[in-house]
Amino acid sequence: MRVSAIAIAISISLVSFPPGANAEPESPVLSAPTAQQNLPYPPPLDPTLPPLPEIHPHPEPMYGALTVEQLEYRLNEGHDTFNWEAEGWYGGDYRRLRLKTEGEVELSGDGGELEVQLLYSQLVSPFWEVQGGLRYDREFGQNVERDRFFGAIGIQGLAPYFVETEATLFVSEAGDVSARFKAERDFLISQRLILQPEIELNLAAPSVENFGVGSGLNDVDLGLRLRYEITREFAPYVGVNWTHKFGQTADFARREGKQVDNWAVVGGVRLLF
Repeated sequence: MRVSAIAIAISISLVSFPPGANAEPESPVLSAPTAQQNLPYPPPLDPTLPPLPEIHPHPEPMYGALTVEQLEYRLNEGHDTFNWEAEGWYGGDYRRLRLKTEGEVELSGDGGELEVQLLYSQLVSPFWEVQGGLRYDREFGQNVERDRFFGAIGIQGLAPYFVETEATLFVSEAGDVSARFKAERDFLISQRLILQPEIELNLAAPSVENFGVGSGLNDVDLGLRLRYEITREFAPYVGVNWTHKFGQTADFARREGKQVDNWAVVGGVRLLF
């Protein structure tokens, strides 16, 4: 009886825990690669499908703008004048072609002067551009008719405290070197009323009497304009402007019967296209 109980217990243990139940699972046996598994990866495209389109990098978007900064009547101490200053550009975010022009015409006569610059501009930092190109000057009147070309290189950008700055070096066709510095800033009195002071300095290394240019500091131009932006594109303004010539440049101006020092009341409109 006792032997039978032991045999029954052994039989139950064998059924509950078969041999090898606690053994580690055997690793799967990898089959040898077949002919289909030796195909290149990725598999070739179906020749019946149309070819994929060529992928090209997105070109730099091109756009442009034109700002007529000054289009004004100047009530001078001498002859009143019509003055303008404008700048247009076309290109992308990094490279642009710029066209600048400024000048004046006497309203009581036929005298005047104009300047045109055509420049290539390259962005070199988030707020500064390097520019290079050509400048053309022409002065006309009853007793004066002269013009000349320059090569130009300079920088333009936004200085600290939001001062728009421009510094340019010029070399004339005769090798005469001159320079110009301009700076201006907008002060918002309100969202539409804006006060804009500006300064311009012109200097020259050699004296060029034929064009009324002396050596050293030639002249300074200070302006203060208050504009009201009816829209961003149309803003009438009023202001004052003062110009003064120095040194030899002042002497040449006196010989030609021009003013050395001048105050002017100005009124005009600023346009944005």
